[in-house]
Amino acid sequence: MSKEHLVIFDTTLRDGEQSPGATMSRAEKLRIAKALEKLRVDVIEAGFAIASQGDFEAVKGIAENVRESTICSLARAMDADIDRAAEAIRPAERPRIHTFIATSPIHMKHKLMMEPDQVVEQAVRSVKRARNHVDDVEFSCEDAGRSDLDFLCRIIEQAIAAGAGTINIPDTVGYAIPEQFGETISRIMNRVPNADKAVFSVHCHNDLGLAVANSLAAVENGARQVECTINGLGERAGNASLEEVVMAVRTRQDHFGVDTRIDTQHIVPASRLVSTITGFPVQPNKAIVGANAFAHESGIHQDGVLKHRETYEIMQAQDVGWHTNSLVLGKHSGRNAFRSRLLELGIQFETETELNEAFTRFKALADLKHEIFDEDLQAIASDTRQTEEDGRFGLVCMQVCSETGVIPRASVTLLMDDKEHKVEAEGSGPVDATFKAIESLVDSGCNLQLYSVNAITSGTDAQGEVTVRLERGGRIVNGVGSDTDIIIASAKAYIEALNLISRGGVRQHPQGADV
Repeated sequence: MSKEHLVIFDTTLRDGEQSPGATMSRAEKLRIAKALEKLRVDVIEAGFAIASQGDFEAVKGIAENVRESTICSLARAMDADIDRAAEAIRPAERPRIHTFIATSPIHMKHKLMMEPDQVVEQAVRSVKRARNHVDDVEFSCEDAGRSDLDFLCRIIEQAIAAGAGTINIPDTVGYAIPEQFGETISRIMNRVPNADKAVFSVHCHNDLGLAVANSLAAVENGARQVECTINGLGERAGNASLEEVVMAVRTRQDHFGVDTRIDTQHIVPASRLVSTITGFPVQPNKAIVGANAFAHESGIHQDGVLKHRETYEIMQAQDVGWHTNSLVLGKHSGRNAFRSRLLELGIQFETETELNEAFTRFKALADLKHEIFDEDLQAIASDTRQTEEDGRFGLVCMQVCSETGVIPRASVTLLMDDKEHKVEAEGSGPVDATFKAIESLVDSGCNLQLYSVNAITSGTDAQGEVTVRLERGGRIVNGVGSDTDIIIASAKAYIEALNLISRGGVRQHPQGADV
Protein backbone atom coordinates (compact mmCIF):
# COMPACT_ATOMS: atom_id res chain seq x y z
CA MET A 1 0.00 0.00 0.00
CA SER A 2 1.42 3.40 -0.98
CA LYS A 3 1.84 5.90 1.83
CA GLU A 4 0.50 9.44 1.74
CA HIS A 5 3.13 12.17 1.97
CA LEU A 6 3.39 14.06 5.26
CA VAL A 7 4.90 17.51 4.72
CA ILE A 8 7.53 18.44 7.30
CA PHE A 9 7.59 22.18 7.93
CA ASP A 10 10.57 23.17 10.08
CA THR A 11 10.36 26.38 12.07
CA THR A 12 13.61 26.10 14.05
CA LEU A 13 14.85 29.34 12.49
CA ARG A 14 11.68 31.25 13.32
CA ASP A 15 9.72 29.85 16.29
CA GLY A 16 12.78 28.02 17.57
CA GLU A 17 14.71 31.28 17.66
CA GLN A 18 12.05 32.74 19.95
CA SER A 19 13.42 30.62 22.81
CA PRO A 20 14.93 33.10 25.28
CA GLY A 21 18.61 33.47 24.40
CA ALA A 22 18.42 31.43 21.19
CA THR A 23 18.95 34.31 18.76
CA MET A 24 21.23 33.24 15.89
CA SER A 25 23.42 35.19 13.52
CA ARG A 26 22.80 35.23 9.77
CA ALA A 27 25.73 32.85 9.19
CA GLU A 28 24.48 30.46 11.87
CA LYS A 29 20.98 30.47 10.40
CA LEU A 30 22.38 29.65 6.98
CA ARG A 31 24.37 26.73 8.43
CA ILE A 32 21.22 25.32 10.01
CA ALA A 33 19.21 25.90 6.83
CA LYS A 34 21.77 23.93 4.81
CA ALA A 35 21.56 21.12 7.38
CA LEU A 36 17.76 21.15 7.06
CA GLU A 37 18.09 20.98 3.28
CA LYS A 38 20.39 17.97 3.64
CA LEU A 39 17.79 16.47 5.99
CA ARG A 40 15.30 16.94 3.11
CA VAL A 41 12.87 19.10 5.04
CA ASP A 42 9.97 20.10 2.77
CA VAL A 43 9.47 23.66 4.05
CA ILE A 44 11.94 25.83 5.98
CA GLU A 45 10.41 28.77 7.79
CA ALA A 46 13.48 30.97 7.59
CA GLY A 47 12.26 33.77 9.81
CA PHE A 48 9.97 36.74 10.26
CA ALA A 49 11.22 39.17 7.64
CA ILE A 50 9.73 42.36 9.06
CA ALA A 51 10.93 41.71 12.63
CA SER A 52 14.33 43.30 11.99
CA GLN A 53 16.84 44.03 9.25
CA GLY A 54 18.86 41.07 10.52
CA ASP A 55 15.90 38.73 10.14
CA PHE A 56 15.22 40.07 6.66
CA GLU A 57 18.83 39.50 5.58
CA ALA A 58 18.81 35.99 7.05
CA VAL A 59 15.63 35.02 5.22
CA LYS A 60 16.94 36.48 1.98
CA GLY A 61 20.30 34.73 2.38
CA ILE A 62 18.62 31.38 2.92
CA ALA A 63 16.34 31.99 -0.08
CA GLU A 64 19.43 32.62 -2.21
CA ASN A 65 21.36 29.57 -1.04
CA VAL A 66 18.85 26.76 -0.40
CA ARG A 67 17.41 25.18 -3.54
CA GLU A 68 15.85 21.87 -2.49
CA SER A 69 13.35 23.09 0.15
CA THR A 70 10.49 25.58 0.02
CA ILE A 71 11.58 28.79 1.78
CA CYS A 72 8.94 30.50 3.86
CA SER A 73 8.69 33.77 5.75
CA LEU A 74 6.15 34.54 8.45
CA ALA A 75 3.98 37.65 8.11
CA ARG A 76 1.19 39.07 10.19
CA ALA A 77 -2.01 39.77 8.30
CA MET A 78 -0.76 43.24 7.43
CA ASP A 79 0.25 44.75 4.10
CA ALA A 80 3.73 45.84 5.21
CA ASP A 81 4.52 42.40 6.68
CA ILE A 82 3.42 40.58 3.55
CA ASP A 83 5.32 42.86 1.19
CA ARG A 84 8.48 42.57 3.29
CA ALA A 85 8.19 38.77 3.38
CA ALA A 86 7.72 38.69 -0.40
CA GLU A 87 10.85 40.77 -0.91
CA ALA A 88 12.92 38.51 1.35
CA ILE A 89 11.91 35.23 -0.27
CA ARG A 90 11.96 36.47 -3.87
CA PRO A 91 15.25 34.66 -4.70
CA ALA A 92 13.88 31.29 -3.55
CA GLU A 93 13.30 28.44 -5.99
CA ARG A 94 10.05 27.69 -4.16
CA PRO A 95 8.87 30.69 -2.08
CA ARG A 96 6.01 30.64 0.44
CA ILE A 97 4.37 33.38 2.51
CA HIS A 98 2.89 32.28 5.83
CA THR A 99 0.41 34.84 7.10
CA PHE A 100 -1.56 34.63 10.35
CA ILE A 101 -4.13 36.34 12.51
CA ALA A 102 -5.57 35.42 15.90
CA THR A 103 -8.98 33.74 15.95
CA SER A 104 -9.70 32.95 19.61
CA PRO A 105 -12.17 35.17 21.51
CA ILE A 106 -9.53 36.13 24.10
CA HIS A 107 -7.01 37.16 21.42
CA MET A 108 -9.52 39.02 19.25
CA LYS A 109 -10.85 40.97 22.24
CA HIS A 110 -7.73 41.71 24.24
CA LYS A 111 -4.89 41.66 21.68
CA LEU A 112 -6.36 42.59 18.33
CA MET A 113 -9.30 44.59 19.73
CA MET A 114 -11.27 43.59 16.63
CA GLU A 115 -14.68 42.13 15.97
CA PRO A 116 -14.86 38.66 14.34
CA ASP A 117 -16.12 40.13 11.03
CA GLN A 118 -13.11 42.47 10.93
CA VAL A 119 -10.75 39.55 11.55
CA VAL A 120 -12.23 37.59 8.65
CA GLU A 121 -12.03 40.61 6.36
CA GLN A 122 -8.38 41.24 7.23
CA ALA A 123 -7.47 37.57 6.80
CA VAL A 124 -9.02 37.41 3.34
CA ARG A 125 -7.37 40.66 2.24
CA SER A 126 -4.00 39.45 3.45
CA VAL A 127 -4.22 36.07 1.72
CA LYS A 128 -5.15 37.79 -1.53
CA ARG A 129 -2.26 40.22 -1.19
CA ALA A 130 0.15 37.35 -0.52
CA ARG A 131 -1.16 35.50 -3.58
CA ASN A 132 -0.31 38.54 -5.68
CA HIS A 133 3.32 37.88 -4.73
CA VAL A 134 3.56 34.06 -4.68
CA ASP A 135 1.51 31.02 -5.63
CA ASP A 136 2.19 29.22 -2.34
CA VAL A 137 0.37 30.87 0.57
CA GLU A 138 -0.22 29.43 4.03
CA PHE A 139 -2.80 30.88 6.41
CA SER A 140 -2.75 30.29 10.19
CA CYS A 141 -5.51 30.77 12.74
CA GLU A 142 -3.44 31.82 15.75
CA ASP A 143 -4.66 30.23 19.01
CA ALA A 144 -6.95 27.91 17.06
CA GLY A 145 -6.84 25.51 20.01
CA ARG A 146 -9.03 27.95 21.97
CA SER A 147 -11.09 29.24 19.05
CA ASP A 148 -14.80 28.71 18.37
CA LEU A 149 -15.23 25.87 15.87
CA ASP A 150 -17.94 27.65 13.84
CA PHE A 151 -15.75 30.72 13.50
CA LEU A 152 -12.75 28.61 12.50
CA CYS A 153 -14.73 26.93 9.75
CA ARG A 154 -15.97 30.29 8.50
CA ILE A 155 -12.55 32.00 8.31
CA ILE A 156 -10.83 28.91 6.88
CA GLU A 157 -13.40 28.55 4.08
CA GLN A 158 -12.88 32.17 3.08
CA ALA A 159 -9.07 31.94 3.34
CA ILE A 160 -9.06 28.95 0.98
CA ALA A 161 -11.37 30.78 -1.41
CA ALA A 162 -8.95 33.73 -1.33
CA GLY A 163 -6.09 31.49 -2.42
CA ALA A 164 -4.51 29.85 0.64
CA GLY A 165 -3.16 26.42 -0.32
CA THR A 166 -2.20 25.42 3.23
CA ILE A 167 -4.32 25.97 6.33
CA ASN A 168 -2.56 25.78 9.66
CA ILE A 169 -4.39 25.00 12.90
CA PRO A 170 -1.97 26.00 15.68
CA ASP A 171 -2.24 25.03 19.32
CA THR A 172 -0.42 28.25 20.10
CA VAL A 173 -0.47 27.96 23.89
CA GLY A 174 -0.21 24.17 24.22
CA TYR A 175 -3.75 23.88 25.58
CA ALA A 176 -5.06 20.98 23.50
CA ILE A 177 -5.49 17.34 24.48
CA PRO A 178 -4.73 14.75 21.73
CA GLU A 179 -8.19 13.19 21.40
CA GLN A 180 -9.92 16.56 21.44
CA PHE A 181 -7.41 18.16 19.04
CA GLY A 182 -7.65 15.29 16.57
CA GLU A 183 -11.43 15.56 16.63
CA THR A 184 -11.17 19.31 15.96
CA ILE A 185 -9.07 18.69 12.84
CA SER A 186 -11.51 16.05 11.61
CA ARG A 187 -14.56 18.25 12.16
CA ILE A 188 -12.99 21.23 10.40
CA MET A 189 -12.03 19.16 7.37
CA ASN A 190 -15.50 17.64 7.19
CA ARG A 191 -17.39 20.90 7.62
CA VAL A 192 -15.41 23.30 5.41
CA PRO A 193 -16.89 22.90 1.89
CA ASN A 194 -13.63 23.62 0.02
CA ALA A 195 -11.33 21.74 2.42
CA ASP A 196 -10.19 19.48 -0.42
CA LYS A 197 -8.46 22.46 -2.03
CA ALA A 198 -5.94 22.89 0.80
CA VAL A 199 -3.42 20.92 2.82
CA PHE A 200 -4.23 21.03 6.52
CA SER A 201 -1.36 21.67 8.90
CA VAL A 202 -0.79 21.76 12.66
CA HIS A 203 1.64 23.70 14.82
CA CYS A 204 1.64 22.46 18.41
CA HIS A 205 3.37 23.83 21.48
CA ASN A 206 4.60 21.75 24.37
CA ASP A 207 3.31 23.59 27.45
CA LEU A 208 1.67 20.40 28.75
CA GLY A 209 4.23 18.08 27.15
CA LEU A 210 1.72 17.06 24.47
CA ALA A 211 3.02 18.77 21.31
CA VAL A 212 4.09 15.58 19.53
CA ALA A 213 1.03 13.65 20.73
CA ASN A 214 -1.29 16.41 19.50
CA SER A 215 0.51 16.58 16.16
CA LEU A 216 0.22 12.84 15.64
CA ALA A 217 -3.47 12.90 16.63
CA ALA A 218 -3.97 15.54 13.94
CA VAL A 219 -2.17 13.35 11.38
CA GLU A 220 -4.47 10.46 12.30
CA ASN A 221 -7.41 12.74 11.50
CA GLY A 222 -6.25 14.07 8.14
CA ALA A 223 -3.58 16.71 8.71
CA ARG A 224 -0.83 16.33 6.13
CA GLN A 225 1.66 18.95 7.29
CA VAL A 226 3.32 19.12 10.71
CA GLU A 227 5.18 22.22 11.85
CA CYS A 228 8.02 21.30 14.17
CA THR A 229 11.57 22.13 15.24
CA ILE A 230 14.89 20.36 15.73
CA ASN A 231 15.18 19.24 19.38
CA GLY A 232 11.71 20.65 20.06
CA LEU A 233 13.21 24.14 20.34
CA GLY A 234 10.74 26.99 20.60
CA GLU A 235 8.69 29.51 22.52
CA ARG A 236 8.23 28.74 26.24
CA ALA A 237 8.30 24.90 26.59
CA GLY A 238 9.03 24.49 22.89
CA ASN A 239 7.42 23.03 19.79
CA ALA A 240 6.72 19.55 18.54
CA SER A 241 10.05 17.81 18.01
CA LEU A 242 10.84 17.11 14.35
CA GLU A 243 12.82 13.97 15.12
CA GLU A 244 10.06 12.49 17.26
CA VAL A 245 7.29 13.18 14.74
CA VAL A 246 9.34 11.84 11.82
CA MET A 247 10.44 8.66 13.57
CA ALA A 248 6.97 8.00 14.99
CA VAL A 249 5.35 7.95 11.55
CA ARG A 250 8.36 6.11 10.06
CA THR A 251 8.37 3.42 12.76
CA ARG A 252 4.56 3.05 12.93
CA GLN A 253 3.56 3.27 9.28
CA ASP A 254 1.19 0.42 10.01
CA HIS A 255 -0.81 2.85 12.14
CA PHE A 256 -0.41 6.25 10.48
CA GLY A 257 -0.30 5.28 6.80
CA VAL A 258 1.90 8.29 5.96
CA ASP A 259 5.61 8.85 5.52
CA THR A 260 7.99 11.77 5.07
CA ARG A 261 10.84 12.36 2.65
CA ILE A 262 13.24 13.07 5.54
CA ASP A 263 16.69 11.47 5.24
CA THR A 264 16.74 10.27 8.83
CA GLN A 265 20.50 9.58 8.89
CA HIS A 266 21.01 13.34 9.14
CA ILE A 267 18.80 13.76 12.22
CA VAL A 268 21.52 13.45 14.87
CA PRO A 269 24.00 15.74 13.04
CA ALA A 270 21.26 18.38 12.64
CA SER A 271 20.34 18.04 16.31
CA ARG A 272 23.93 18.55 17.42
CA LEU A 273 24.43 21.52 15.11
CA VAL A 274 21.35 23.29 16.52
CA SER A 275 22.46 22.48 20.06
CA THR A 276 25.97 23.83 19.43
CA ILE A 277 24.75 27.06 17.82
CA THR A 278 22.01 27.86 20.32
CA GLY A 279 23.86 26.61 23.40
CA PHE A 280 20.82 24.57 24.39
CA PRO A 281 22.12 21.09 25.31
CA VAL A 282 20.03 18.02 24.51
CA GLN A 283 19.00 16.13 27.64
CA PRO A 284 20.53 12.62 27.73
CA ASN A 285 17.16 10.85 27.86
CA LYS A 286 15.66 12.85 24.99
CA ALA A 287 13.96 10.53 22.48
CA ILE A 288 15.89 9.82 19.26
CA VAL A 289 18.74 12.32 19.74
CA GLY A 290 19.58 12.06 23.45
CA ALA A 291 22.89 10.42 24.40
CA ASN A 292 21.00 7.61 26.18
CA ALA A 293 18.36 7.11 23.48
CA PHE A 294 19.92 3.80 22.40
CA ALA A 295 21.83 2.96 25.59
CA HIS A 296 20.95 -0.10 27.68
CA GLU A 297 21.95 -0.27 31.35
CA SER A 298 19.73 -3.10 32.59
CA GLY A 299 21.35 -6.51 32.37
CA ILE A 300 18.08 -8.01 31.15
CA HIS A 301 17.88 -5.42 28.35
CA GLN A 302 21.53 -5.87 27.41
CA ASP A 303 21.12 -9.63 27.24
CA GLY A 304 18.02 -9.30 25.06
CA VAL A 305 19.63 -6.83 22.64
CA LEU A 306 22.72 -9.01 22.28
CA LYS A 307 20.55 -12.00 21.40
CA HIS A 308 18.19 -10.09 19.10
CA ARG A 309 18.26 -6.28 18.73
CA GLU A 310 14.53 -5.89 18.28
CA THR A 311 13.78 -7.30 21.73
CA TYR A 312 14.38 -3.82 23.16
CA GLU A 313 15.02 -1.53 20.18
CA ILE A 314 12.26 -0.42 17.82
CA MET A 315 14.68 1.66 15.73
CA GLN A 316 18.29 1.30 14.70
CA ALA A 317 20.67 3.93 16.02
CA GLN A 318 22.37 4.10 12.61
CA ASP A 319 19.07 5.02 10.95
CA VAL A 320 18.96 8.37 12.72
CA GLY A 321 22.63 9.20 12.31
CA TRP A 322 24.34 7.91 15.42
CA HIS A 323 26.96 6.17 13.29
CA THR A 324 28.28 9.63 12.33
CA ASN A 325 29.70 10.02 15.83
CA SER A 326 33.10 8.65 14.79
CA LEU A 327 36.69 9.77 14.50
CA VAL A 328 37.06 12.07 11.51
CA LEU A 329 40.39 13.85 11.88
CA GLY A 330 43.61 13.72 13.90
CA LYS A 331 46.68 15.79 14.67
CA HIS A 332 48.37 14.75 11.41
CA SER A 333 45.44 15.79 9.21
CA GLY A 334 46.15 18.57 6.74
CA ARG A 335 44.32 21.76 5.84
CA ASN A 336 42.56 20.23 2.81
CA ALA A 337 41.18 17.32 4.84
CA PHE A 338 40.06 19.80 7.47
CA ARG A 339 38.35 22.03 4.91
CA SER A 340 36.68 19.05 3.18
CA ARG A 341 35.23 17.72 6.42
CA LEU A 342 33.90 21.16 7.34
CA LEU A 343 32.16 21.37 3.95
CA GLU A 344 30.59 17.95 4.51
CA LEU A 345 29.22 19.32 7.80
CA GLY A 346 27.81 22.37 6.03
CA ILE A 347 30.42 24.71 7.51
CA GLN A 348 31.95 27.25 5.14
CA PHE A 349 33.91 30.31 6.21
CA GLU A 350 33.50 33.59 4.36
CA THR A 351 37.21 34.41 4.37
CA GLU A 352 40.50 32.52 4.19
CA THR A 353 41.51 34.26 7.41
CA GLU A 354 38.63 32.62 9.27
CA LEU A 355 39.54 29.21 7.85
CA ASN A 356 43.17 29.66 8.91
CA GLU A 357 42.11 30.66 12.41
CA ALA A 358 39.84 27.62 12.64
CA PHE A 359 42.64 25.34 11.42
CA THR A 360 44.99 26.76 14.04
CA ARG A 361 42.38 26.03 16.72
CA PHE A 362 41.96 22.52 15.33
CA LYS A 363 45.69 21.83 15.53
CA ALA A 364 45.83 23.15 19.09
CA LEU A 365 42.91 20.92 20.07
CA ALA A 366 44.46 17.90 18.33
CA ASP A 367 47.51 18.29 20.55
CA LEU A 368 45.23 17.97 23.59
CA LYS A 369 42.78 15.35 22.31
CA HIS A 370 43.60 12.06 20.63
CA GLU A 371 40.25 11.90 18.83
CA ILE A 372 38.57 14.80 17.03
CA PHE A 373 34.84 14.40 16.39
CA ASP A 374 32.33 16.28 14.25
CA GLU A 375 30.98 17.97 17.38
CA ASP A 376 34.47 19.31 18.10
CA LEU A 377 34.68 20.76 14.60
CA GLN A 378 31.30 22.45 14.99
CA ALA A 379 32.44 23.98 18.27
CA ILE A 380 35.68 25.20 16.64
CA ALA A 381 33.66 26.83 13.85
CA SER A 382 31.37 28.58 16.34
CA ASP A 383 34.29 29.80 18.44
CA THR A 384 36.11 31.10 15.36
CA ARG A 385 33.10 33.08 14.15
CA GLN A 386 32.61 34.58 17.61
CA THR A 387 36.25 35.69 17.68
CA GLU A 388 36.04 37.23 14.20
CA GLU A 389 32.93 39.26 15.09
CA ASP A 390 33.49 42.71 16.51
CA GLY A 391 33.20 42.87 20.28
CA ARG A 392 34.22 45.20 23.09
CA PHE A 393 35.68 42.40 25.17
CA GLY A 394 38.17 39.60 24.54
CA LEU A 395 40.00 37.07 26.68
CA VAL A 396 43.79 37.42 26.56
CA CYS A 397 44.84 35.04 29.31
CA MET A 398 43.83 33.86 32.76
CA GLN A 399 45.12 32.06 35.81
CA VAL A 400 42.98 30.39 38.45
CA CYS A 401 43.97 29.06 41.87
CA SER A 402 41.67 26.46 43.42
CA GLU A 403 43.04 24.59 46.42
CA THR A 404 41.46 22.70 49.33
CA GLY A 405 41.04 25.02 52.28
CA VAL A 406 41.94 28.14 50.30
CA ILE A 407 39.50 30.68 48.83
CA PRO A 408 39.58 30.29 45.01
CA ARG A 409 41.09 33.23 43.15
CA ALA A 410 41.12 34.20 39.48
CA SER A 411 43.44 36.54 37.62
CA VAL A 412 42.09 37.51 34.21
CA THR A 413 43.63 39.68 31.50
CA LEU A 414 40.91 41.14 29.29
CA LEU A 415 40.96 43.13 26.09
CA MET A 416 38.47 45.96 26.54
CA ASP A 417 38.05 48.54 23.79
CA ASP A 418 41.45 47.50 22.37
CA LYS A 419 43.28 47.95 25.68
CA GLU A 420 44.50 45.18 27.99
CA HIS A 421 43.41 45.18 31.62
CA LYS A 422 44.38 42.72 34.34
CA VAL A 423 41.82 42.07 37.07
CA GLU A 424 41.63 39.71 40.02
CA ALA A 425 38.87 38.49 42.30
CA GLU A 426 37.98 35.81 44.82
CA GLY A 427 34.88 33.63 44.68
CA SER A 428 33.15 30.60 46.10
CA GLY A 429 34.68 28.54 43.30
CA PRO A 430 36.97 29.04 40.30
CA VAL A 431 34.12 29.91 37.94
CA ASP A 432 32.56 32.33 40.41
CA ALA A 433 35.97 33.98 40.92
CA THR A 434 36.45 34.26 37.14
CA PHE A 435 33.05 35.89 36.58
CA LYS A 436 33.58 38.30 39.49
CA ALA A 437 36.98 39.29 38.10
CA ILE A 438 35.46 40.04 34.70
CA GLU A 439 32.59 41.99 36.27
CA SER A 440 34.97 44.05 38.40
CA LEU A 441 36.19 45.58 35.15
CA VAL A 442 33.15 45.69 32.87
CA ASP A 443 30.43 46.40 35.50
CA SER A 444 27.79 45.21 33.03
CA GLY A 445 24.74 45.37 35.29
CA CYS A 446 23.66 41.98 33.93
CA ASN A 447 21.87 39.26 35.85
CA LEU A 448 23.22 35.73 35.41
CA GLN A 449 20.17 33.58 34.60
CA LEU A 450 21.79 30.33 33.54
CA TYR A 451 25.15 28.61 33.78
CA SER A 452 25.24 25.25 32.04
CA VAL A 453 28.08 22.83 31.31
CA ASN A 454 27.84 20.11 28.70
CA ALA A 455 30.49 17.68 27.43
CA ILE A 456 30.70 17.97 23.64
CA THR A 457 31.96 14.39 23.30
CA SER A 458 32.81 11.55 25.66
CA GLY A 459 36.03 11.07 27.60
CA THR A 460 37.95 13.05 30.21
CA ASP A 461 39.77 14.91 27.43
CA ALA A 462 36.49 16.09 25.89
CA GLN A 463 35.85 19.75 25.21
CA GLY A 464 33.44 21.25 27.68
CA GLU A 465 30.76 23.49 26.24
CA VAL A 466 29.50 26.19 28.59
CA THR A 467 26.35 28.25 28.13
CA VAL A 468 25.96 31.51 30.03
CA ARG A 469 22.63 33.32 29.88
CA LEU A 470 22.64 37.01 30.85
CA GLU A 471 19.74 39.43 31.20
CA ARG A 472 19.81 43.20 31.23
CA GLY A 473 16.87 45.53 30.82
CA GLY A 474 14.61 42.73 29.60
CA ARG A 475 17.08 41.60 26.92
CA ILE A 476 18.27 38.00 27.22
CA VAL A 477 21.31 36.59 25.46
CA ASN A 478 23.19 33.29 25.46
CA GLY A 479 26.96 33.16 25.33
CA VAL A 480 28.61 29.85 24.41
CA GLY A 481 32.24 28.89 24.89
CA SER A 482 34.14 25.64 24.48
CA ASP A 483 37.53 24.43 25.60
CA THR A 484 39.14 21.34 27.09
CA ASP A 485 39.56 23.52 30.21
CA ILE A 486 36.09 24.15 31.60
CA ILE A 487 37.14 27.36 33.42
CA ILE A 488 38.46 28.87 30.19
CA ALA A 489 35.26 27.75 28.40
CA SER A 490 33.28 29.52 31.13
CA ALA A 491 35.20 32.74 30.66
CA LYS A 492 34.74 32.57 26.88
CA ALA A 493 30.98 32.05 27.27
CA TYR A 494 30.60 34.93 29.72
CA ILE A 495 32.60 37.28 27.50
CA GLU A 496 30.60 36.30 24.41
CA ALA A 497 27.36 37.05 26.28
CA LEU A 498 28.75 40.44 27.34
CA ASN A 499 29.62 41.23 23.72
CA LEU A 500 26.11 40.31 22.61
CA ILE A 501 24.62 42.53 25.30
CA SER A 502 26.93 45.42 24.40
CA ARG A 503 25.91 45.29 20.72
CA GLY A 504 22.33 46.11 21.72
CA GLY A 505 19.49 45.90 19.23
CA VAL A 506 16.49 44.07 20.60
CA ARG A 507 14.91 41.71 18.12
CA GLN A 508 11.19 42.43 17.72
CA HIS A 509 8.99 39.57 18.89
CA PRO A 510 6.77 38.47 15.97
CA GLN A 511 3.65 38.23 18.09
CA GLY A 512 4.46 41.09 20.42
CA ALA A 513 3.82 43.99 18.06
CA ASP A 514 0.45 45.59 17.58
CA VAL A 515 -1.64 44.15 14.78
